[in-house]
Amino acid sequence: MQSRSRWQSAFILTGLLVAETVHSAPTSTQEATTSFKTQYPPSAANARLLVAETQGYYPTILEREGHQLQKPTPDPKEDPYRFGGFLNNVYNPVSLLDDLLPGILPATSEKPATSPVATPAPSAPLHSQETINGPAETTPSPTTAPNSISVPVSTSSSSTSSVVSQPAKTQDTSTPIEPSPSTSTSMPTMVNGQDVFVPVSTGPIPGTVKSRNDHPVPRASIMNNTDPIETNKFYAGLFLGTQTNTTFTHPYGIAWAKGNGNAKSYGIAISHIEVDKLALGPKNDKIPGSPVQYYVNPIGIQSIILSATELKDSTVLMTENPLPFSANAVLQPQSGSSERITFPVVQGMGFVTGIYSNLQPVIQSSVFFSKVVSAGSPRAGIFKYTVDLADGTQWLLYLTPDDGKDPNLHLESTTNLRGPPGWSGTVQVAKNPSGTLGEKLFDNSSGVYATQGWVKGAVSGETGTYSLTWGKEGKDKGGTPLMMYALPHHVESFDKTTHDRLTNITMRTTTKGNATAVIGESWSMVEQNLPVGMGLAPWSVSAGSVDTISPAAQKVIIDVAPTELQQDVGNQSNLNSMYFSGKALSKFATLVYAVDKLGGKPDLAAPALKDLKTAFARFIDNKQQFPLVYDNVWKGVVSSASYDGGDSGADFGNTYYNDHHFHYGYFIHAAAIIGSLDPSWIQGNKDWVNMLVRDAGNAATNDPLFPFSRGFDWFHGHSWAKGLFESFDGKDEESTSEDAMFAYALKMWGKTIGDASMEARGNLMLGILRRSLHNYFLMEADNKNQPPVFVPNKVTGILFENKVDHTTYFGANLEYIHGIHMLPLLPASPYVRSQKFVKEEWDALFATNAAAPAEHVQAGWKGVLYANLALIDPVSSWNFFAQPNFDYSVIDGGATRTWYLALAAGLGGA
Repeated sequence: MQSRSRWQSAFILTGLLVAETVHSAPTSTQEATTSFKTQYPPSAANARLLVAETQGYYPTILEREGHQLQKPTPDPKEDPYRFGGFLNNVYNPVSLLDDLLPGILPATSEKPATSPVATPAPSAPLHSQETINGPAETTPSPTTAPNSISVPVSTSSSSTSSVVSQPAKTQDTSTPIEPSPSTSTSMPTMVNGQDVFVPVSTGPIPGTVKSRNDHPVPRASIMNNTDPIETNKFYAGLFLGTQTNTTFTHPYGIAWAKGNGNAKSYGIAISHIEVDKLALGPKNDKIPGSPVQYYVNPIGIQSIILSATELKDSTVLMTENPLPFSANAVLQPQSGSSERITFPVVQGMGFVTGIYSNLQPVIQSSVFFSKVVSAGSPRAGIFKYTVDLADGTQWLLYLTPDDGKDPNLHLESTTNLRGPPGWSGTVQVAKNPSGTLGEKLFDNSSGVYATQGWVKGAVSGETGTYSLTWGKEGKDKGGTPLMMYALPHHVESFDKTTHDRLTNITMRTTTKGNATAVIGESWSMVEQNLPVGMGLAPWSVSAGSVDTISPAAQKVIIDVAPTELQQDVGNQSNLNSMYFSGKALSKFATLVYAVDKLGGKPDLAAPALKDLKTAFARFIDNKQQFPLVYDNVWKGVVSSASYDGGDSGADFGNTYYNDHHFHYGYFIHAAAIIGSLDPSWIQGNKDWVNMLVRDAGNAATNDPLFPFSRGFDWFHGHSWAKGLFESFDGKDEESTSEDAMFAYALKMWGKTIGDASMEARGNLMLGILRRSLHNYFLMEADNKNQPPVFVPNKVTGILFENKVDHTTYFGANLEYIHGIHMLPLLPASPYVRSQKFVKEEWDALFATNAAAPAEHVQAGWKGVLYANLALIDPVSSWNFFAQPNFDYSVIDGGATRTWYLALAAGLGGA
């Protein structure tokens, strides 16, 4: 029914628009007098010297800035908290990119790039036997609101006008990820539930944390703004380093051309990559199905460039009004010029829009124009052109002059389409994958553009609702509908009202399947079956929270626990790393909880709880090896490790805002357990823990000290880990399980301190994560959003905005790649990792006759694998950890045998 309803809605809407019997905005009774005129590029003397740049570059190198070659699973046998020497199999094949394009790897603002570790060179793009060669001339570098479709990744162009809606696949029989039922009424207003965006505080931070004004990355190329900056959001390439790396809005990518390419332009280049341009890594024959190691989209393709005659080598790019879902990219002929082009850069924007102020527009292409047609006016005052490029793609241009006069663009060459001097108005660009039917929909929304976005959300019972609302400007904005693109996880969860506004236009995104165009300024999404009853005890979909385990299991746990209770939490957490220190505190907190509540021995746990509080106090007092500082440049709390000439990769790049949701999530989780066991501890420590919440997952948009939701991206449905490092491939995420850990930590800390909004926010984030991880990261056999040749890998490895690489930053062993998406094993693990997925992954990779049998894995990763096994086979997991003469070397320094036994028991293992 959902499929039929969606198709009928799109068909009726398209048909009426094509027939011009319905309009969403007033239309002129008389079309503008612009005549339909076709222009072809004149022949040029140098035409044979230039080749259409249709291939781009393939950045296969794993950029290691901010990532030391260090595993996130320390070995307790080493001093004080490191893994032993089994990092012996890190691959390091020759990189094709470095051979082809020496010297173009991006560097941080202050230091040259550290030596990258190469990944194997890609195969040719899909359905192509050509050698990958970069064009010789191009050198790119790398909020809260105010008061299921599954599209296959085909082997041909996957941007299409056909839409077939399917119900979302269930994760397993007991934990369905449900699409919002399209036959129901629209979602209830969110004021009926608990608002998830009530700030914990916007006041001062604890006095033990001192401020500094000398962050290693200066705050450059950002206009008139002293507010907190979103360090981990999609548009950081606009202001970091060379400022030439792509900003991925999905489905479009935009980048400052900065004099590169055939057009030698200084405008903003627009690209959209079809599946036939993908390059694939080598096959891994060890894994069933022989999946490719990675796939990568090309960068540097300049399909359409919005520029101006005045933009030359003195041009500057500035970022204006950076917000959670948007920022303005501003090009000026010189610094301080009043003439400018402003590009509102918004996630999911349907058009790329340039707002010109007193400049002569030049619309360019390094792919080459083959034909430009002046195509009349969809409404009075808007002038339309259709553009055919040499690669066979068709694009639409819509110009809206402030003076209402025909701009009469002139095609001067294969690269330049020039307008009148001193021009002010908007130029909009859209790629049209859908022929005449799609063109009418673009016409209908031309003239208006998104300017920013807001999110609001609420939880009522086990149902979460959230909305994304888009600001809109442009001609006739009151009556002209906005067009935006939604990702697959959005479409699956749309309520009926939003679902009915889906169109039949789909465009491929770089790493998230196909985006679908939606008409309207607001989307509403529904997440059912939130884990509101989940607590600190083991949890399963079928049994819920399991607070009591069998006497036999209790006895085993209490017999085992003293060995680990005697470990020195003070020493294990006294490290030069917030990440490893947080893991140690979280580890001991789960150990104490397991003995106290599940083992029923609070007296046995009491000394370790006291030591845990003492160890935690070191951080409250800011007396750790590298104290935290408040960074007054970008606005956030960071490790001092990389200041004063320190390594940018120290503590996994914490000073540069890498991985804050991982690092601080472990502290928040530990605090939630301590506070639940001893409520008197909360009052003296709450402000410090809430400081970490504000830094990594702030609910406030008006906090003067921290940005909104630094890590978690409410558009993408998961967090981004990369901070202030320039990157060819945009932001990335390596550990989905630690992402879920952060959401779970927020939930539990909120519950512990009585903050209902924070608890609800954690629950909603977990619900959204479960859906987005299922769609993009944890790939079941029927996954439709990743290329079929990649799906048998089962997990993505590192998912970037531009590529997906089945590896890690610290090595390529299968237990590393998959284990980093498992740890830490917590009550939330069975919620976000479906039984169907876990079984497919285990059978393919870690079962006895699989690619990397768990019984042969060494050191702490072995414990991680067998703890994960409890999600589908708790008996075998229990038997592994309960065996006599247990080898503790298989328990990594961030976990305990005691907790793993408790987890397996709670899931039915004993």
